[in-house]
Amino acid sequence: MKHIFANWKMYLNLEESIDLAEELQAKNLPDSINLSLFPSDLAFSDVGRLLEDKNISLGAQNISDAPKGAFTGAISADMFAEADAEYALVGHSERRHVFGETLESTKNKVIDCIEAGVTPVFCIGETQDDLDSGNKKKTLKQQLDIVFDSIDGKNENIMIGYEPVWAIGEGSPECDPSRAEETHEWIHNYLGIGDIDILYGGSVEAHNVNDYLSKKYIDGVLIGHAGADIDQFSKLIQKVS
Repeated sequence: MKHIFANWKMYLNLEESIDLAEELQAKNLPDSINLSLFPSDLAFSDVGRLLEDKNISLGAQNISDAPKGAFTGAISADMFAEADAEYALVGHSERRHVFGETLESTKNKVIDCIEAGVTPVFCIGETQDDLDSGNKKKTLKQQLDIVFDSIDGKNENIMIGYEPVWAIGEGSPECDPSRAEETHEWIHNYLGIGDIDILYGGSVEAHNVNDYLSKKYIDGVLIGHAGADIDQFSKLIQKVS
């Protein structure tokens, strides 16, 4: 089964999130894919109630790197677990490169997710500078090592999202699916974990989604803007199914 994870980011306000969820609620969705939505914190519970009878799971876009305490504005993995979150994005490129989250922070978030029973979708990826300097694998190893050295024996409770930073955003070049698969295969071999699911994220849309999903080592896709527009999202799901 392939995974389709839609990160709504900050594209939709509460009313727009509810409207999109209602549109999805009315559709006959295929059972052949594992579909998960990542709405904003504000819309999380409302979207969940609308879709509770559909074969759609919910995920958090971000969690706190502390389990509890005096952290104004933060939401912990335990809190999201109580709200029926099945997944949480950790280490998304925007959290790393826009908000300055550290390797240590991503490690703590992954651990908190696992302990709370929420599956972390642990995102890794190299920048254009990493590519140009020949440091792609060095960067990926740093991101992987700090987490996987800390969760020995708990690998079945984690997924990876590979998102080359240089291929994200409007106007960015597309990462060739064969090139993406090579990196996925390298991650599998580097970790030595045969059954870990690795998603690809980077300008995935309806016209190219199957180019990625047809690859052996790509277990699903993490989509952004295309998942926050009902027409684009419907076309993408139809392509996959």
